Formats: sequence, structure tokens, C-alpha cells
Amino acid sequence: MEGTLVNLIIQLIAGAIGGTAAGSALKDLSLGKAGDAISGAVGGGVIGQILSAVLSSPEAAAAVQGIDIGGIVKDLVGGGVGGAVVMAIIGAIRNAMAK
Repeated sequence: MEGTLVNLIIQLIAGAIGGTAAGSALKDLSLGKAGDAISGAVGGGVIGQILSAVLSSPEAAAAVQGIDIGGIVKDLVGGGVGGAVVMAIIGAIRNAMAK
């Protein structure tokens, strides 16, 4: 349970960073700093959890001792990319509804 919570926290933080970075790069889709971070955190958590479920192996779940660097990298990348993608999708939907 503890490892799952740590993974979720890493994914949420990476998602917030990814959403904020995508908002800075894609000015026309940005929701503002807070909106980018919140939508990124939600996207990072959801996409990160989906990736963890799809990419996890039973051996990795059984080996709970020590620090799993590969799992942390997977959480960071999955959360960051997921946060950026969800922020961009929400920004595009918001722009389409405003027209």
C-alpha cells in the first residue's frame, strides 16, 4: 500500500510539472498557471496509474525491497507526459467551446 501511495504522489507531482511546462510552451492552450498545474496533476495521476497497471509485472510487485529506480522513472515519465497531454486536451476543448 505504501509503495502505491508513493507512486501516486510522484505521478501527481510529475503531472503538475508536465502540465505547467506544456502550458508555458503552448500559450494558446494554457489554462493559467493554476489551471495548468491542476489539470496536469489530474492527468498525471490518471495516466500514470493506467501505465503502472499496464506495464507492471508480477515479479516487480513481489520485489518490494529497496528503491525501484525503474518504477520511479516510469512514474515520472508517465505522470509528466500524461499531465501535458491532458492539459493540452482540456485547453483545446476550452478554446473550441469559447468560439
